[in-house]
Amino acid sequence: MYSRIRDLREDADLKQKEVAKVLNCSQQVYSNYELGQRDIPTDILIKLAKFYDVSSDYILGLTNNPKQKPSD
Repeated sequence: MYSRIRDLREDADLKQKEVAKVLNCSQQVYSNYELGQRDIPTDILIKLAKFYDVSSDYILGLTNNPKQKPSD
């Protein structure tokens, strides 16, 4: 999951500081998320999924389909 958020950020040509601003956290805290040194809180996971327009399951590594929606 940690490499996924790094890859999403890099694919969007964003700096850690820019994503941290969107998440309302410091660049260091965001860096810790990418490095796996800090667990990603649920609210941050949801913000990341919405920001990158991908499913939270994709970020969590439960699917390789970025747009997969939960089944009914």
